[in-house]
Amino acid sequence: MIDKRPFSGLGGADHGWLNAHHHFSFASYYDPNKMGWGSIRVWNDDVIQPQTGFPPHPHDNMEIITYVRKGAITHQDSLGNKGRTEAGDVQVMSAGTGIRHSEYNLENEATEIFQIWVLPSERGHAPAWGAKPFPKADNSGQFVTLASGFESDADALKIRTPARLLGATLLKDQSQSYRPLATNPHTDRHLYIVVAKGRVSVNGVELDARDGAAIKDEAELTITALDDAEVVLLDAA
Repeated sequence: MIDKRPFSGLGGADHGWLNAHHHFSFASYYDPNKMGWGSIRVWNDDVIQPQTGFPPHPHDNMEIITYVRKGAITHQDSLGNKGRTEAGDVQVMSAGTGIRHSEYNLENEATEIFQIWVLPSERGHAPAWGAKPFPKADNSGQFVTLASGFESDADALKIRTPARLLGATLLKDQSQSYRPLATNPHTDRHLYIVVAKGRVSVNGVELDARDGAAIKDEAELTITALDDAEVVLLDAA
């Protein structure tokens, strides 16, 4: 099953400083058929204007992943962590028992991000934050694991949920295959893919830039670039 979610049909709002599009119900956007996908609760496509951002606010018991598509985001939190994450890189915040943070675009251009929320496998852990630059050549023509809850993904940022976030850049006509995780024979996997740039085909379903697709019960995915493309894929419980 591949359920295409066109960008043009996403909910959201333009606040001036923030133009937000929501793949799932979020804030003032409510769709009873899009309350989440397995343990995935949020996938927001945000464009943040220069010298603006999200002032300090709280979170708890959620794994929050930020994938920067353009520009950079500057993070600061109540644990004393500070960091700037730029295009192609990822930051992870495990909100745990509670954390306050701010996210600002301190650049002179608009910053574009995907912000992804996944339910943790257990509640009540201590909060944590981390960010990592990924060598841009590593995800050329193949998937690279960016964040993961599996010990085998030693080079990825750690999240506290049995999920894996991957990214890839593909040149036109390049293809890449992916087999969903199988933590045990009875575990259902919920995949969500979004095209950050370009245009791709996923098992014959065409997705344009910023389109998403909810995927289930596919033994293998074949992603083919119809134009030069950048894709982000989340494999979750």
